[in-house]
Amino acid sequence: MSDRLNGISAFVEAAEAGSFALAAERMRLTRSAVGKSIARLEQRLGVRLFQRTTRSQSLTEDGQAYYERCVRALAELDAGALALDSGKGEPLGRLRVSVPVLFGRHCVAPVLLALGRSYPRLKIEVSFSDHVVDLVEEGYDLAVRIGSLPDSSTLVARRLGVQRMVICAAPAYLAAHGAPAGVDDLAGHVGIGYGRSGRIEPWRLRDGNGQVVKPQIDMRLVFDDLQAIADAAVAGLGLAWLPCWLAAKHEKAGELAKAIECERMLAAEIYAVWPQSHYLPSKTRAAIDLLASEIPVRVGQYEDGEDTLAPAPLLKRA
Repeated sequence: MSDRLNGISAFVEAAEAGSFALAAERMRLTRSAVGKSIARLEQRLGVRLFQRTTRSQSLTEDGQAYYERCVRALAELDAGALALDSGKGEPLGRLRVSVPVLFGRHCVAPVLLALGRSYPRLKIEVSFSDHVVDLVEEGYDLAVRIGSLPDSSTLVARRLGVQRMVICAAPAYLAAHGAPAGVDDLAGHVGIGYGRSGRIEPWRLRDGNGQVVKPQIDMRLVFDDLQAIADAAVAGLGLAWLPCWLAAKHEKAGELAKAIECERMLAAEIYAVWPQSHYLPSKTRAAIDLLASEIPVRVGQYEDGEDTLAPAPLLKRA
């Protein structure tokens, strides 16, 4: 039976990737290894599965028919493995997670470290990027995302909490320029903006009537890194629109002060997102459950309003 399964995963991956090179990259193999595996499969079946040229490759008619059957067979094997996995007490295997850079470092990584300490048979790989990855295409088990999510038929999401924002500045800046009394006063101040791919993220607030507004402010400095924005604000270079969890440590150190209260800022939802499947592996479920428990704490959303960030606890073994 094992001989009959040899090469099938490589064949399906190559068919879906459109090239042996990309399939090899996804499978963490060499292109030669993938090519030889598929060649042995073709020899065993006695048919040519791919039509190859120097510039492209495509499935033959036999290859397309075999691909459709292989996909169904692999789906059944995955469903069987996941059904067994769902009954295990201890998560194990590789868990690939994509997280935003700064939020991931400060708020997600400590939770995943606790998960790893609790389950030593779990191998966790974390990618820090502010770009939205394709979970299915790039082989991620889970992602943490901030902001509104587009509709998707291939992904599932669970709300983890809320990221609240604050407009703040160094005390020296506010002493020299005055604190804005309201949204309209922001136009007379210097801002430190967040920008990426040539687009500056607008600040979103509610005015006195509760209406959402995007105030015009002179953005003399623009960074694509929140910590750099916080550092520039601490240096007295202008007002910054920062997540409350990031501004809090600088406020406690006396380096930043609130210019406009957090209640006026629009909050952003925080989500865990994962590929749709019939069964959720225990490793993914354990990560989601711990994130749902700990992320509200790490962004300072205590019911009593405290901002203290507590370390994530170790999980009890099942």
